[in-house]
Amino acid sequence: MSLNKILNHKALRAFIMVTMKPGTASQMIKSNNIKGLKMANSVLGRFDAVLVIEAESIEELKRNIYEIIDQHPDVVHTETLISISNP
Repeated sequence: MSLNKILNHKALRAFIMVTMKPGTASQMIKSNNIKGLKMANSVLGRFDAVLVIEAESIEELKRNIYEIIDQHPDVVHTETLISISNP
């Protein structure tokens, strides 16, 4: 990949709102096995946690969300927002 492509390349970014089984949200935000995880916070409100992950392709993003997050035994529900603008 040329230097221009590297400098202009923008990863896909997703914001994943997660509902967990009661008392388990800390497991998700402390997880070290979520590839591309940039931020994880416990939140108050409709969801228990918000994760921000980045990936190089939509396939990688889908794999990270489905295989790692959605398959977690304590995850009840997720809602994913894929950013269409990345500063």
